[in-house]
Amino acid sequence: MQDNRILNVSEDTSLGNVEIAPEVIEVIAGIAANEVKGVAQMRGNFASNVTERFGKKNHGKGIKVELTDKGIKIDTYSVLEYGVSIPTVAQQIQDNIRQALKNMTALEIEEVNVHIVAVQIDTKEEEGSPEEV
Repeated sequence: MQDNRILNVSEDTSLGNVEIAPEVIEVIAGIAANEVKGVAQMRGNFASNVTERFGKKNHGKGIKVELTDKGIKIDTYSVLEYGVSIPTVAQQIQDNIRQALKNMTALEIEEVNVHIVAVQIDTKEEEGSPEEV
C-alpha cells in the first residue's frame, strides 16, 4: 500500500462525505482471501510476523492495494495447502475478494492479481494416512 489517498465513495454529499481508507480495503480483501478453502495463510513481512507473535492479528497481511486513475488494483500473496487445484483456488480468491468489496463498499475493482508464493505441506496428515497420497 504505497498510495495513501482516501477513496471518496459518496455520490450524494447532502449529508456529508463517505471516505474509505486503503487500509480498510486491505483488511476486507485479506479476510475474504483467508475464507477460501485451500488457502493456508497469507504471506507477510518480518514486521507483521513479529506482531502476530505478540497476539495482534494483521488481517491485511499479504494484500497490496494500489489506487489508480482507472480504479483499484489488488495484489494478493497467498500460501496454498498442498494438493489443491491452484487455478481453482486462485479464481475463488479473486471472486471472493471482488464480491466482499462490492457488498461492503460498493466499489468496483479493476484487477485482483493472485500470487501463489508457496505451498504448505502438512506432514502430520501425510504420516497418518499414506494410502491417500
